[in-house]
Amino acid sequence: MKKFTSLNSIAVPLDRANIDTDAIIPKQFLKSIKRSGFGPNLFDEWRYLDHGEPGMDNSKRPINPDFVLNDPRYSGAQILLTRRNFGCGSSREHAPWALEDYGFRAIIAPSFADIFYNNCFKNGILPITLSSEIVDSLFSYAGQISIDLNNQTVKTDINTYTFEVDPERKRRLINGLDDIGLTLQNESQIRSFETEHFAKFPWL
Repeated sequence: MKKFTSLNSIAVPLDRANIDTDAIIPKQFLKSIKRSGFGPNLFDEWRYLDHGEPGMDNSKRPINPDFVLNDPRYSGAQILLTRRNFGCGSSREHAPWALEDYGFRAIIAPSFADIFYNNCFKNGILPITLSSEIVDSLFSYAGQISIDLNNQTVKTDINTYTFEVDPERKRRLINGLDDIGLTLQNESQIRSFETEHFAKFPWL
């Protein structure tokens, strides 16, 4: 998992509330359990004018010129700005996989669905909860946004906002530790236990 310490980027303003995980990555793309390759199908039903299926050449599909992700102004953006209850619906972990694969490292919203919120941290994405009033002001702001995880701040040219984050989740993001990485921190103790265990019980 990539480390997250700080970020400076424009934000893609996705002005919709209650965006569910099926909108983030439609169900037909859930057949793969690989974490990569989902970015081209992020928000597939809004991003393209046709129906998408796995294996299609997305470069040849007709794009929706009215969808914000297709606006050249936001090319390369790493922050998604959206409305309340983002990531509701089913608990598919493919949703943060698709967001991360596209290039988003942080999401700012007034609220998130609980399971999606937890899955973001496990996949190197920082979900930031700010008040609806602050989010409104960010929607009217078109410049760069700086996120500092260590100091827990979101800065624009005009204002600085603070956000809350669980200390352990913060530590894991800063150090790039997903569940596997966290376990591997104890690799030497695990191997020592295995050696002793199989010496005692060689028939296992």
